[in-house]
Amino acid sequence: MKDGTSALADLSLDDPLTQPFHGASPYDEYVHASVLNALQQPLTEAADEMGFLVTTQVMELWFTLIVHEWRVAREAFAKDDLDAAMDALARSRRAVHALVDSWQPIAALTPVQFNGFRVAFGKASGFQSAMYRHLEFLLGEKSAALVRAHQGDPAVHEALREAHREPSLYDEVLLFLHRRGLPVPEHVRERDVSEPYVSDPGVVEVWRQVYAGRQHDPLLALGEMLTGIAEAVARWRFDHVMVVRRAMGAKSGTAGSTGLAWLEQRSSRLVFPDLWAARGEV
Repeated sequence: MKDGTSALADLSLDDPLTQPFHGASPYDEYVHASVLNALQQPLTEAADEMGFLVTTQVMELWFTLIVHEWRVAREAFAKDDLDAAMDALARSRRAVHALVDSWQPIAALTPVQFNGFRVAFGKASGFQSAMYRHLEFLLGEKSAALVRAHQGDPAVHEALREAHREPSLYDEVLLFLHRRGLPVPEHVRERDVSEPYVSDPGVVEVWRQVYAGRQHDPLLALGEMLTGIAEAVARWRFDHVMVVRRAMGAKSGTAGSTGLAWLEQRSSRLVFPDLWAARGEV
């Protein structure tokens, strides 16, 4: 039996795999790998800066995929297509788990290692990520002030303004549940969706009914899917806190935030709080 090394050595100049490409390879034309691989531009000689750049760029790509899938799911709920919505949510859950794992390359940075390149990004902060803002808006965590922060970039600002005005993924879930005959309160269905979603006792009761009912009800499966996504997002936020705690302790953040204290406050907020509250009522 030939191993992989000898198999490659046996390739001839006539083999289809060795034929010259006419320009960039078909792989590069589709994936744009050469573009992606040119985006890492360290500004210091610190050995850890490359890992920091790649990690944050990979996270931006995961944000993009997750936002895409949640938008697909939101549209499917609006069309009462639960199967398509669940498929998109399942794909997004796998992507969020991959996002959580993305912390690993920089998870154990020491203060000295982090300080070796921290000065390079000046006032830059992950908090400024426009795609992460889209992600939060889809979770119902709306903020007009954070939209305004991007007004210096017209295209980004307009996209965020639109996302701020649109229903969140959870808003569409609740409208879907109402059309399925569940008593989602009118004031929730007609609320200003540009405002942050706040847990509502009437919605908690809706989920209590779902969880207390048939244990193989598709709506219970929906609740569990959303809970799994909420838990994965919480893990990503908690890991963010831990990475910062290890690398810089309680120092102020680069963008002017309080750093660790601000992250801890953000990470303590539950995603889809009604689902968590309902568990105590069953």
